[in-house]
Amino acid sequence: MSLASWFRWNEPPSRISQKNPTEMVVETLMMELSWQTKQAEKQQRERENEYRKIKTGVDYGWLVSYPKQSYDISPGERLQLEDMCTKIHPSYCGPVILRFRQLIAEYEPEVQEVSRLFRSALQEAAEKIKEEEEAKKLARQWTTKNKTSLSLTTFKSRSRISPFISDIKTISEDVERGTQPTRRVWSMPEFRNAKDY
Repeated sequence: MSLASWFRWNEPPSRISQKNPTEMVVETLMMELSWQTKQAEKQQRERENEYRKIKTGVDYGWLVSYPKQSYDISPGERLQLEDMCTKIHPSYCGPVILRFRQLIAEYEPEVQEVSRLFRSALQEAAEKIKEEEEAKKLARQWTTKNKTSLSLTTFKSRSRISPFISDIKTISEDVERGTQPTRRVWSMPEFRNAKDY
């Protein structure tokens, strides 16, 4: 038996699974939620230890063993949060995480409140996305309206009214036909020579 079969260097590298961008966003945001939950739990334990130390005056921190179980979000709430995460566009994933971290730093929540802060960060992002989509929709409508109105404007500008070129017969034309034609141009006033008087 050869040793090469024991080692994996001669196998082709396994490809990273191609995930949907939405799945990546959900996974990233939920990992951030679980990490922040663990951090909040750790800070809560530290606050409790400080309180006990102040209350009793003795530090038994070296003697205390913490339970392995940690706070878990209920399955129904987790599904709701995952559903909200699917509505977040990949370009908003970073800003959502930043906003969530700002809320955590601002409020220093208990473990149970972390998921509510996460929900509020997701709702803010969803509202921003909705506002931007509406703004884009209005901008598209505006550009299409402008294109049609510009085409009408250019059409109107091509057709001009000339008051002296007309197929409509007037009384003045009939009267002028009976008289001698003058050399006067319609746009110029009539000037008479001195010998005409």
